[in-house]
Amino acid sequence: MTAADKQEWLIFDVRHDLSDHQAGRRAYEQGHIPGAVFLDHETQLSAPRTGRNGRHPLPDLAEFTALMHRMGVRPDTGVVAYDASGGAFAAHLWWMLRWMGHQHVAVLDGGWQAWLAAGGRVEVGSSAGGDAGQTSSDPALCGRAGPEAVPHMPTVDVNAVMAILERPAFTIIDARSPERYRGEVEPIDPVAGHIPGAVNRPNSLNLQADGRFKPAGQLRKEFVELLGQTEPGRVVHQCGSGITACHNLFAMELAGLKGSALYPGSWSEWCADPSRPVGRAV
Repeated sequence: MTAADKQEWLIFDVRHDLSDHQAGRRAYEQGHIPGAVFLDHETQLSAPRTGRNGRHPLPDLAEFTALMHRMGVRPDTGVVAYDASGGAFAAHLWWMLRWMGHQHVAVLDGGWQAWLAAGGRVEVGSSAGGDAGQTSSDPALCGRAGPEAVPHMPTVDVNAVMAILERPAFTIIDARSPERYRGEVEPIDPVAGHIPGAVNRPNSLNLQADGRFKPAGQLRKEFVELLGQTEPGRVVHQCGSGITACHNLFAMELAGLKGSALYPGSWSEWCADPSRPVGRAV
């Protein structure tokens, strides 16, 4: 038996619908991968909203780390995340786990649909997951779980993005659909448009027709064509609320283009302040 055979694995179901926040929970209870634990993007994977910090603000790092510890994540635990949205929500959890310093995390390629197509077993009801009696008092158990928790993935805040407008030190990639980027429609946020200077790369372009990610070489070619000579470390990803931006970030990592940053507040935070400029396609 190899070390990989002995590794413990946790499966997180993060199916979600931005227009129906209870849809993911319902889908999970109707059927999920055996042993999978449901995580809610609205109540568990986001901080409280103020109306000015975006629709899915990042939770406090120490609190998120403590949550993952309660769910059973340990330094050597393998984690698999899946959804039914082409990996958008799963990639967000992948990023969050990497953000807290956990390396053994993967996204199920093709998600729930691929699992069913492969004849995977289905479990109904709920799986408790983790041990609610556990505490996060020992930082060694899961990253650095305490006030001194240190992020392991780069982020930028709204002030840094404002500074980019005057001094373009980074390239911003907007993961939303072309029509939302152009400002033609806006189904979720109160203002249509994009951050001035951002380039559009809809996260749907990362997928093949079957819902699986494109090969790494193809992704690399497409991102290099988009970015030209810009190094990955000078790329900032954003979307509507910081979720699908992680899909582009994940795709760049698959392509071997590591080191780009996330703007967690994204468009929903940006457009909450009417003093911030708005770009629209002519």
